[in-house]
Amino acid sequence: MNSFYQEIAKQHQELLILPEKKLIHQFIDDLFIILFSNTSKSYESEATVKYKFNQLRKQFDDLVLDFSLKSEQNKDQTTVFFDAIPNLHKQALNDSLTILTKDPAAKSLEEVLYSYPGFFAIAVYRFSHQLWKQDLKLLARTISEYAHIKTSIEIHPGAKIGNDFAIDHGTGIVIGETTIIGNNVQIYQGVTLGALSVKKEEAFIKRHPTIEDNVIIYANSTILGGQTTVGRDSIIGGNVWLTYSVPSNSVVYHKNEMKVKDNNPFPEPILYSI
Repeated sequence: MNSFYQEIAKQHQELLILPEKKLIHQFIDDLFIILFSNTSKSYESEATVKYKFNQLRKQFDDLVLDFSLKSEQNKDQTTVFFDAIPNLHKQALNDSLTILTKDPAAKSLEEVLYSYPGFFAIAVYRFSHQLWKQDLKLLARTISEYAHIKTSIEIHPGAKIGNDFAIDHGTGIVIGETTIIGNNVQIYQGVTLGALSVKKEEAFIKRHPTIEDNVIIYANSTILGGQTTVGRDSIIGGNVWLTYSVPSNSVVYHKNEMKVKDNNPFPEPILYSI
């Protein structure tokens, strides 16, 4: 076992020293409490909100210290991130209003903000994408994986997603790193926006599809490939497997046939198109 102990010690010498994940998760939870959850009347005070944001800045400073090498760079990273929060907050609220408008089961904005996993996953994506653009890629990935753990929705922080994005239900959704999604897009549970190939040498090319404005993608559909584009105002039905581009205003659906038997020993099958 001594050689194994030496191997583990060497591994710790070579790897970055990173904060415990629970500290990153706590930062996201605290940020969401201030921005999206009305859990205390104290937040009605501007002074309290300012105090809470100062606490968040200190939390973020401590986190980013482990992901940036220079202390001055840490301060710059914190400033850039917090300066972006007002716009990220506005984007996320617009997403929540889009969900409220499109989902007949949603009865109030509070319900969407407080309990919808789709909203949580989208909002976390907004913040993690900002960190991705700041080249804090490992921190961005850790934050996005927190949403994945909580919601079973996986959105890579490198993806580019436009305004008014809506996820309905959401379980099992996967959105890859180089995906581009336009404005006013809605997707349902089990949708995969993935790559045709997972070769490592293709890491720096566009591997995932482009979804243009006003597209709806229904449950369990899979759209693959960096050259695949779904044109604006299209509808992709459930269980579709798509590896080629479709023009604007397309309707793509999966067609299946089901045979139903009766008690006749020599029945004619009844065919149903689905």
